[in-house]
Amino acid sequence: MPKAKTLLLAAAFALAPAAGASAACDLSRPIVFGDMDWDSNRFHTAVARFILEHGYGCKTDAIPGSTIPILTALARGDVDIVMEIWKDQVTKPWNDAEKEGKVKAVGVNFPDAVQGWYVPRYVIEGDAKRGIKPVAPDLKRVTDLPKFKTVFPDPEEPGKGRFHNCILGWNCEVVNTRKLAAYGLTRDYTNFRMGSGAALDAAIASAYEQGKPILFYYWGPTWVMAKYDLVMLEEPAWNEKDWLALREAPDPAKAKPVAYPKVAVYVGANTKFLNEAPTVAAFLAKYRTTEKQTSQGLLYLQDHKGSKPRDAAIAFLRGNKDVWRAWVPPDVFERVNAALK
Repeated sequence: MPKAKTLLLAAAFALAPAAGASAACDLSRPIVFGDMDWDSNRFHTAVARFILEHGYGCKTDAIPGSTIPILTALARGDVDIVMEIWKDQVTKPWNDAEKEGKVKAVGVNFPDAVQGWYVPRYVIEGDAKRGIKPVAPDLKRVTDLPKFKTVFPDPEEPGKGRFHNCILGWNCEVVNTRKLAAYGLTRDYTNFRMGSGAALDAAIASAYEQGKPILFYYWGPTWVMAKYDLVMLEEPAWNEKDWLALREAPDPAKAKPVAYPKVAVYVGANTKFLNEAPTVAAFLAKYRTTEKQTSQGLLYLQDHKGSKPRDAAIAFLRGNKDVWRAWVPPDVFERVNAALK
């Protein structure tokens, strides 16, 4: 290449805006995330870390652990950010730390975490592409289930249907057991408690792939909610009075059944950290997804064996630029977008 042309190109690159130019982070030390031990939290941690590293020029780190130790570390200042705070699951430790001014819910990660009783859509509507005919076209509500116990037969108790409950020992397993009594379903359905999340997932996947009916409790965000076309059975609308009575009644058969509440899941941070890193705090306050988007991220991990949360985060950021563009200033967007290429 002629020398003059080389100089002209060099000058052009020097004058061009540098989308990948570095940015100055609020802090010189690494920003520490609480890498709590479930996949959706790990996914969101990976998304936030990628943006902070490539968009804001920050160093990041993550401390793995379970809920209570990580929340304790967040309040102490050893952890700066936790991407999923389920307040209803950690009410006392979170409220105590918040009242002491040590932690703050800086934003809502997703406002629509769900729980309920589900069946595959083909049970109600059929699936012409798979040659599946509807076996319970009139099934809409949990109160309809006595009429359809033969649709969900329990192989171990003839004459009864099988309800696949939540994992043994989890709070949802206790609530579902109470719901079975409150709905008067114990005469018609066995309370089949699952030993692990993997066992419940396997039961759902096996039935779905074979086009067989199955009745089960499930929650979102999860890869199951993204992968399969499911219908949540209707229940009486949630209200706090009936919900507390259902959970605490000495005889749940006399309680009024009610739906699970939709839950908002928050981004939590150490208060001192937020004061020291206002630019990062502004980003966290705008960070917002949905149950469906989170479930899609988890499905990526499920469908791409051997992938890591960072892989799912990159796939999310590449496929949802219109979502995360709203979280950051234009220059940060350009730097992250350049890193994705």
